[in-house]
Amino acid sequence: MNFGFLKRADGYYDLFADACIEAEKIYATSPALCAVGCRKALELSVKWVYAIDNSISMPYRDNLSSLLHEQSFRECVDERVWRRLIGINKLGNLSVHTERRVAAEDAILSLRSLFDFVDWIDYCYGPEYENRRFDEEKIPKKGVQLTLQQVKAIKAREELISQKDEEIKRLEAQLKAMSAQATVDKAAHIETRSFNPGEISEYKTRKHYIDWDLALAGWKIDENALEEREVTGMPREKDSDSGTGYIDYLLLGKDNRPLAIVEAKRTMYSPQKGIQQARLYARCLENEYGYRPPIFLTNGFETFFLDDDSAPMRKVSGFFSQDELQRIINRRSGTVKPSTLRVNETIAGGGKRYYQVEAIERVCANIESGHRKSLLVMATGTGKTRVSAALTDVLMRSGLVKNVLFLADRVALVRQAKSGYQDYLPNETLCNLVSNKDDRNARIVFSTYPTILNAIDKERNEDGNLMFTPAHFDLIIVDEAHRSIFKKYRAIFDYFDSLVVGLTATPANEVDRNTYDFFEVERGVPTYVYEYNTATEVDHVLVPYFGIETHTSFMDDGITYDDLSEEDRETLEEDFEETGQDVPEKIESREINQWVFNESTVDGVLETLMEKGIKVNGGQTLGKTVIFAQSQKHARFIVERFGKLYPNLPGDYIKTVLHSDDYSHTVIDDFEVKPLPVITVSVDMMDTGVDVPEIVNLVFFKKVRSKIKFWQMIGRGTRLCEGLEVVDPLNGPHVDKERFFIFDWCKNFEFFREHLNVSEGKIALSLTEQVFQRQAELAMLMQKSAFAADDYQSLRQELVDTMRSQVVALNDELFSVRRHRREVEKYRRVESFRLLTPTAFAELKMPISMLVVNDEADVDALRFDALMYGYMIAACQGGKTAGYKSRLISIAACLQKVTTIPQVKDKLPLIDEVFDGQILDDANLLDMESIRKELRGLIRFIVVGKGRRDVITHLDDPVTQVVYGVEADIGEDFEDYKLKVERYLKDYADTLVIHKLRNNQPMTEFEFEQLERIFTHDLGNAEDYAKAYGDTPFGLLVRRLVHLDHDAAMAAFADFLNDQSLNEQQISFVKRVVSYVVENGYMEPVALTQPPFDRPQSFIRMFNSQQQLDLMAVIKKIKSNAERPAA
Repeated sequence: MNFGFLKRADGYYDLFADACIEAEKIYATSPALCAVGCRKALELSVKWVYAIDNSISMPYRDNLSSLLHEQSFRECVDERVWRRLIGINKLGNLSVHTERRVAAEDAILSLRSLFDFVDWIDYCYGPEYENRRFDEEKIPKKGVQLTLQQVKAIKAREELISQKDEEIKRLEAQLKAMSAQATVDKAAHIETRSFNPGEISEYKTRKHYIDWDLALAGWKIDENALEEREVTGMPREKDSDSGTGYIDYLLLGKDNRPLAIVEAKRTMYSPQKGIQQARLYARCLENEYGYRPPIFLTNGFETFFLDDDSAPMRKVSGFFSQDELQRIINRRSGTVKPSTLRVNETIAGGGKRYYQVEAIERVCANIESGHRKSLLVMATGTGKTRVSAALTDVLMRSGLVKNVLFLADRVALVRQAKSGYQDYLPNETLCNLVSNKDDRNARIVFSTYPTILNAIDKERNEDGNLMFTPAHFDLIIVDEAHRSIFKKYRAIFDYFDSLVVGLTATPANEVDRNTYDFFEVERGVPTYVYEYNTATEVDHVLVPYFGIETHTSFMDDGITYDDLSEEDRETLEEDFEETGQDVPEKIESREINQWVFNESTVDGVLETLMEKGIKVNGGQTLGKTVIFAQSQKHARFIVERFGKLYPNLPGDYIKTVLHSDDYSHTVIDDFEVKPLPVITVSVDMMDTGVDVPEIVNLVFFKKVRSKIKFWQMIGRGTRLCEGLEVVDPLNGPHVDKERFFIFDWCKNFEFFREHLNVSEGKIALSLTEQVFQRQAELAMLMQKSAFAADDYQSLRQELVDTMRSQVVALNDELFSVRRHRREVEKYRRVESFRLLTPTAFAELKMPISMLVVNDEADVDALRFDALMYGYMIAACQGGKTAGYKSRLISIAACLQKVTTIPQVKDKLPLIDEVFDGQILDDANLLDMESIRKELRGLIRFIVVGKGRRDVITHLDDPVTQVVYGVEADIGEDFEDYKLKVERYLKDYADTLVIHKLRNNQPMTEFEFEQLERIFTHDLGNAEDYAKAYGDTPFGLLVRRLVHLDHDAAMAAFADFLNDQSLNEQQISFVKRVVSYVVENGYMEPVALTQPPFDRPQSFIRMFNSQQQLDLMAVIKKIKSNAERPAA
């Protein structure tokens, strides 16, 4: 037995000795359990080292990964040994969390690596050390007999033998008592002893990364994943293909035929280095089997997938499973072009809904042209879910798609989409992953972003393998694609290798979260667009809104105490006196319905709605209505006031729909299908996904400054409702819903009229990201010579240790960590922080700051950290610090008000100094860091806000003005009409009309009419064209954009050039004219007299009269062919 030396009479190694011995004993029974045992033995032996050696610091967390990567531990352990410990941890995790068979040689490697580590322990800390080597022959040949129940128990507790925490702590305490002497002895042992562990190559280390990634995808080495598979037919010499090659891994199907080649390169090289070699292997296999298998290129950190038969090479997050690769092979012969299949018009496209078929056809054409992402921009209410279902049906029938993931960012939207698909595709299996994971084998899975993100790491199939491997889904449909596809949820799209189709009404066109960029389409030019104006004014598949802008004094201007009557002042004073507060001089309009709730204001909104809103049932009942409130308190106050104003109406006539309400989704369900409630009051739950055609009134009782949000809110009323008998207060009664009212009380229409290009703002960083990024930036700035002193460098080292410990603590089992393995491994090494370059800082910002977890429970302290680090960065850069200083003084002032708290009182001298401000004037980075550390724990004691209590006021606030028919240009600006035109001409360059124009061929009248239709109907309208190109004739515009074919231009001038009387200078002039015409599409005759044609000699002096007329005739003819039909 190799580990027998650990059993000593004095019990020196008792903390981990039995765990090592049991791991070795169980090898013959089960290599997988051996791997589990090695991991536990490693954990205990590492804890032994931490206890015995007082030169090692405890890390940020005490899990095994953190203990291994702690820099003081890593510097302590022999580098040759340390690298192997990572492999023990990884293989142990693989064995515990999957049902994969662990290869015998993998278990041997873990035992060998564990042996080297405990041998190193004995070398450093053992009383009597002797050189020894791991010997496979010493491993017990007879295994331990275990029942299936015992095996499950071992995996569940992740250890072979059960050790109680109290016993472990007792042994650790004994070791710590010996640590001072042991640390001294260690130095002497290293001087007098020699340690030479057996070598394990970089090849083996890399190989195991790849082996384990293959195992995660369900592959079994030497069963369906063959190593070093020999092939013949490789190039050997020039014109000779008689050489032999060896494929690193050949992945086989259930029929033992090749599914994929895996070409592995050293970690220092790009995986793409092996692309030609792998293609040659594929050619050899083609000679053997009649087809070329696809290829994976990997170096253990990055993986690329290449299938020359279907698509260009692309980066993938990991290896595909056997079934997924078989599907890819099968599709080579088992698919048809989706564009050849008819759309099922019982799902989408029937009646007036022609545009739904167009959208599907456009996506199919996009996919067939090699694009993997498509974006559909369709006005709310035009049937995006129907389109997605019909598209899914077409792609499934074509054979391109088997499994589909439908993503939405709200549980209600997931439930609603699944319900729709049940009607549209009744024969397909469906699963709502949010509520029922048992159906996860369904072909169409509906999920929220967090649910699928967790399922990627946790859900397993019947074989114990990952359920959702990278190629599990062939199509991902993203509902409301302007939201949630950024930040951490983008990892979902990086993980899954699939087609992606986005559905949205309002793409966000901005730098940080640009929907167009994500879907790889030109900005302003989605794959297909169907605009609100077309839907309402041309096709009439949606109903338009009628805006009613309503004003009150308080909603517009707030409440000014001095402007009130004496009676109102007294009323206001009494209202505030009831809450124990003084009346402010001014209550801003933004504070109305925030903490000041005026009964008359709310009553006016409700009375206006009930009197002037669209009615149903012969005008007896208000039509379905949504009120958008400022806050939950505001929503509840509205419902309360409604009950006081209309006590004769049922209690469920009006209801709130709030996140904080239990079973709020049932209120939405009732609103959709039952007569009551008639009115729902919501803050944001009713913004999207609520499909109630009967809605005829919307009340905007909140300020909205997001164009996307505003458009989504308007979309709640746009759906047609045939047969609904309504009474419009302005137009009288009619059957069918023709329009809906929007009562705007907060100047929203006015805002969007004045701010046509309002920015949606950047996505906010989380506090953890913000603090981490500022720590990294500060550490980079402190590399300057001004901070070379030891005390400054000690501060920098603290920053580095804090950041690095968070990287070390990352869980390697999470796919979000695995997909950034290179960066994570890099910043687990302390040397990576020694010199932070701008590139390193960028990597720390993304992806590292998005991955790390900060365990600080005190959010206020974290927020203060972010403030102070920002202050320190500004000071380092010589930037503006006044804002930071002001906020810090304000915090000190707030702390001075809570000195009855003992912790605050203890820091009062420093708080007073900060409030005085003088200490900040002369503060250096060290002073600022001291302030941060001293005060961060006190911030939680500050009373949040200004200590204001909500006030209900009783002032009269009548309606001052009502403006009917207001509008706002709030749709996406597709003025990128020019981009659409350019894209069309690029994509359809071979159509007859464009071909004729490019080649200077005469066109018929019908062809000119066809050209006009393209520009004024297919791509936009006549107004769009006029705005973009003025009165430029359609043909000349095409010529200008696609140019004139050079051969066609030369043919046009051929007769003139063949005139034998032309001299060399004249021929040169004509060739310059030809180049001009080719580049610009045509030429105005007057250009012949202008630069650059006026030098070195003018056109008139260079040619005689007849030549001038002949040359101008050619130029006019070229232009004429693009302006008017042939005679």
